[in-house]
Amino acid sequence: MAGETVITIVGNLTADPELRTTSAGAQVASFTIASTPRSWNRSTNQFEDGQALFMRCSAWRDLATHCAQSLAKGMRVIAQGRLQQRSYQANDGSNRTVVELQVDEIGPSLRYATAQVQKMQSGGYQGGNSNGGGYQQPQQAQQQSQGADPWSAPVEPEF
Repeated sequence: MAGETVITIVGNLTADPELRTTSAGAQVASFTIASTPRSWNRSTNQFEDGQALFMRCSAWRDLATHCAQSLAKGMRVIAQGRLQQRSYQANDGSNRTVVELQVDEIGPSLRYATAQVQKMQSGGYQGGNSNGGGYQQPQQAQQQSQGADPWSAPVEPEF
């Protein structure tokens, strides 16, 4: 949407995502990403860490559930979303303002790790298929045994 501040942040989770359900029944996962800049110091011939940025994040609905099931403390992630600012009055009467990242996309960073991706049969993905459901595995992959890798089957291009 126009006027929103979209950012991408790369960093490590400071704790496991905390999953809760709102009074309206929507699920939300809350977590913090610590992003620490690193630079090379030519005089000491060593890398030096800068001051860490701790970004509070929230993910909603299916994405919240996927975060809680897939992410854990210490994992390096790449998250993209919209910065949101809100103000509130604290218990002591002072006015406070917080900036939070409402996550639209998140995944593990593969720079220092590997990941095993599993498609979900239902979810919020609406683009690219006419059935309105979530990800749909090809029929060939659905017929494979559970131990087989559904991603290893060659896919023929459609013209």
